[in-house]
Amino acid sequence: EGLKMKKELDYFRIGNTYGGNQDWFPDFMMKIGGCAALTACDSCICLDLYKGTTLYPFDIQHLTKKDYIRFGMLMKPYLRPRWSGIDTLEIYMEGFGQFLTDRGCTAIGMRPLYGNRSAAEAESALKGQIDKGLPVPCLLLKHKKRSFKDYEWHWFLLTGYEIQQNTCMVKAVTYGSWEWLDLGELWDTGFQRRGGLVVYSDHFFS
Repeated sequence: EGLKMKKELDYFRIGNTYGGNQDWFPDFMMKIGGCAALTACDSCICLDLYKGTTLYPFDIQHLTKKDYIRFGMLMKPYLRPRWSGIDTLEIYMEGFGQFLTDRGCTAIGMRPLYGNRSAAEAESALKGQIDKGLPVPCLLLKHKKRSFKDYEWHWFLLTGYEIQQNTCMVKAVTYGSWEWLDLGELWDTGFQRRGGLVVYSDHFFS
């Protein structure tokens, strides 16, 4: 029993879509480069629903595609899509941090866990966050394995983990759906330059 453990966060649906989807956006830059903004939007909705913050400016009890698109466009100036992508943890933390400040939210801090840290550290941080009910933004840059092609130069949320023997599987949410990925493989990109995780601090949520 001790070898198998599974934990998933409660999330949200919009219609029958799991979380938001950047394909919904009529705005070209948001459609191709809005992943960081959407990772922040989904984080806000999760924090509002399960942690009592008030970050989503529309009706949180009746999430609609139309409101979500409006929310994404409000987030856009903070995490502005750019050709190089939002390719560092700092750009995300700075942009989302500014959004939180503007919404009067002081309850959430953020710290980076860089991709050059060990997979064991990443696993430990991720499990700590999920156990506290917090989603984990993840940035993947280039990856040597073809199977991660859809996640290259991409921001997405990790919202669950499952430990099987010595493997940590993580639940990755993006484009309105989810799949389980091997964290060790995800972490071992094969490149010098890496993304990493953003760890939301929860000293107010304990």
